[in-house]
Amino acid sequence: MEVIVAKSAGFCFGVKRAVDSLEKLVETKTDQKIYTYGPIIHNESVIQHFESRGVTVLHSKEELLEIQDGIVVIRSHGVGKEIYELLNYRGIEYCDMTCPFVRKIHDLVAEYERKGCYILIAGDKNHPEVQGILGWCSPDNSQTFQTASEFEKLGIEKDRSTVLVAQTTFNHNKFKNLVEIINKKGYDINVLDTICNATEVRQSEAIQLSKDVDAMLVIGSKNSSNTQKLFEISRVGCPCTYLVQTSTDLDGSIFKGIKSVGITAGASTPKKIIEEVQTNVRNRKF
Repeated sequence: MEVIVAKSAGFCFGVKRAVDSLEKLVETKTDQKIYTYGPIIHNESVIQHFESRGVTVLHSKEELLEIQDGIVVIRSHGVGKEIYELLNYRGIEYCDMTCPFVRKIHDLVAEYERKGCYILIAGDKNHPEVQGILGWCSPDNSQTFQTASEFEKLGIEKDRSTVLVAQTTFNHNKFKNLVEIINKKGYDINVLDTICNATEVRQSEAIQLSKDVDAMLVIGSKNSSNTQKLFEISRVGCPCTYLVQTSTDLDGSIFKGIKSVGITAGASTPKKIIEEVQTNVRNRKF
C-alpha cells in the first residue's frame, strides 16, 4: 500500500515558536511556577507533556486573578487587550507567544476601528483566536460570521465603512466565495485576507492529495480549528477520510481494499505523532 505524507504536515511557525519557547522556560525557570493562559496549543499529548513537567493551564480570567506569582505564557492563539492590562496591573511576569500572524490581526482591527470602521471577522466566535481578536475592538463595533446566511443576518448597512478580516485558519476557498458574494451585493467592505499562508498551503496540499489517494488520514486534535478544516477539505476530495489523534486511533478495517493512503496533519500535531502514524500504516501495526 502506497503511503504519501503531505509536505507541510505538522507544526506551523507560530506553534513551533510557542512550544519551543515554553520548553525553554521549563528548562531555565526551574525555581518559578509556570502557567499558560489556555492550552499552549490544541494538542492533548503536548499539553500532557508540559503538565507532567509542572506547567499549569489557566482556563479563565478568574483563575488568572487567583495567582500571586510565577510566569504566565500567552499562547499562540493570542488574547484580548484586557488580559495584558490585567497582567500589567497585577505585576505578573508574562511571556507573549502570540503567533505574529495573529498579532497582526490584533493591530489591524485596532487601527481600523480608530479610523471609524466597523469590524467583521470571518471565523468561529467560540475559538480562542477569534475571542482574542474581538478583544482588540469594541463589542458594539464588531461581529463574527462563518457563512453567507450568517452574514445576511448581521444587518450591516451597505454604505457603512467596514473592514473584514479572517481567522488565520479559516478555509481559504470558503473565504474567497464569501467575499465574492458580499461584493456582488454592493457592500462597502475593505477585505483584508489575514488567513495564514501556511494554512493556505496546507489546505491546497490536502485538496490535491485527497484527489490522488483511496483513503486520507488527517492527524490532529478534534478541537483544533485548522485540523477540522483539513478534515472537511480532504473529505470532499476523498470520501474515505478519517480523523485520528494518534496511532492508537487507527482501525485496520478501514484499509481493506485500499491501495494508497494520504496523510496530512494539523498545525498543532507534533512530528513524532505523524511519524508514528506513518510507520504503523506502512507496517500495518494496528
